[in-house]
Amino acid sequence: MTDVLLPPRLRPGDRVRLVSPASYPSVELLEDAVRTLESWGLIAEVGEHALDQHGFLAGRDEDRLADLNDAYRDPGVRALIATRGGAGAYRIADHLDFAAVRADPKPLMGFSDITNLHLALWRHCRITGIHGYLAEPRSAASTRHLLFETTPTTLHRDPSALTAAVAFPGIARGHLIGGHLNTITGFIGAGLPSLAGAILFLEAPRAVGLGQIDRALTHLMRAGSLDGLRGVALGRFPGYEGYTDRGWTVLDVLHERLGTLGVPVLGGIDVGHGDAPLSVPLGPVAELNAEAGTLTVEPAVR
Repeated sequence: MTDVLLPPRLRPGDRVRLVSPASYPSVELLEDAVRTLESWGLIAEVGEHALDQHGFLAGRDEDRLADLNDAYRDPGVRALIATRGGAGAYRIADHLDFAAVRADPKPLMGFSDITNLHLALWRHCRITGIHGYLAEPRSAASTRHLLFETTPTTLHRDPSALTAAVAFPGIARGHLIGGHLNTITGFIGAGLPSLAGAILFLEAPRAVGLGQIDRALTHLMRAGSLDGLRGVALGRFPGYEGYTDRGWTVLDVLHERLGTLGVPVLGGIDVGHGDAPLSVPLGPVAELNAEAGTLTVEPAVR
């Protein structure tokens, strides 16, 4: 872990900044997030442009970026909390103040379109982050643990989960990198960090048909982005339950594509889109044990 930036863990009384790097939240969602953070003993500040609206975006690119960089440059702010995903973080991911991030590491919590920021931060700073969610008690408790505690996290295969049926045996160890599948694919040719020696975490809600998943995985393979990968952990793929296309399901696509990699694959990790997901660190070293059905990840904070 010596080559990874581990931000300090949060403590009661710390200031945290709520930012909207992608789409804008509802007032109710933002207020709920503030209440949750304050219940942890934190001082929750709202970024100046967190509720701005510019089409589907939370304000203009320069304003969303300014909120992020202001938080990274403020030594009193100890974590950044994304209010939601949506779309638009990809527009500003290359323009973060990476020098400020390296000078004063602090965790970013968010998922979905926030995967763009996690990938950029990993590529430029090798800083850990949290693929996480605040809006429901189970999710909030999981996120709180990752922000406040310095113990490893073990996620177990949920046998009732859709992707639990996808498994290839073996044990793998490497930095856990990933998030939203289509966002990762969108980084090909635009600064996707090396996945050599890593465990790739993938989750994706259904927007269109099975081709969405097949195209994304095939594109990553054709681009050589999965060369040297050590393992794959699969989270939630909501919307694909009961969905078939000419006799195939998403499980057929995942099994057929990932089976060509020759690495351990563990499905059924309860992280991703949908109701009350768990949260997971991004960046720390993880051990994937497909036979035991466990993904154990080192802490995201120190």
